[in-house]
Amino acid sequence: MQKILLIGLGGGLGAILRYYLGGYVQQQAANNFTFPIGTVGVNLLGCLVIGLLSELAETRSLFTPETRLFVFIGLLGGFTTFSTFGNESVNLLRDGENRLAFGYVALHVFGGLGAVWLGRILADLIWR
Repeated sequence: MQKILLIGLGGGLGAILRYYLGGYVQQQAANNFTFPIGTVGVNLLGCLVIGLLSELAETRSLFTPETRLFVFIGLLGGFTTFSTFGNESVNLLRDGENRLAFGYVALHVFGGLGAVWLGRILADLIWR
């Protein structure tokens, strides 16, 4: 139960940070700037942070297992799952699993876009 609470607390904080930081960056870019720069900023920052912290965790044993749950799955997971995607992709490449890494990236990008497209079509068909 403690693990679930740590993840939930971290996830809630990460989601709140995402909302405020993403909105702030978008607002600072310009009011009529339609490109979602706030989302890009949050995703890139999340990738930078998870890369930095995962390297410290792996090379310096910096975090306890509980802290890892709170920070990596909870906080950063709530902030952006894109950071987890980036970290897992780099881990596959680092481990020499190049084909798996590129498949993983392609599946996320093309599969994700396809799933959004399919979801929109289904919504349109079901709720006309």
